[in-house]
Amino acid sequence: MTDLKLKEEFIRLGQALKAAHLCDMGSDAKQAIQGGLVKVNQETELRRGRKLYAGDLVEYDGTTIRIVE
Repeated sequence: MTDLKLKEEFIRLGQALKAAHLCDMGSDAKQAIQGGLVKVNQETELRRGRKLYAGDLVEYDGTTIRIVE
């Protein structure tokens, strides 16, 4: 599990995937999310702009990211 530290109150899902180096570009993140490959808190998420807060868990490509303050 990888921790991703928030710099502000929240981070958007697409930005989190890029910040965690799971996607190289925003278009890659968009395709992964719209393809149903990304889960937030164990539920498939299709919105790239989903706001993530401390405590949220993101799963993609066998990797879990924990959002921390």
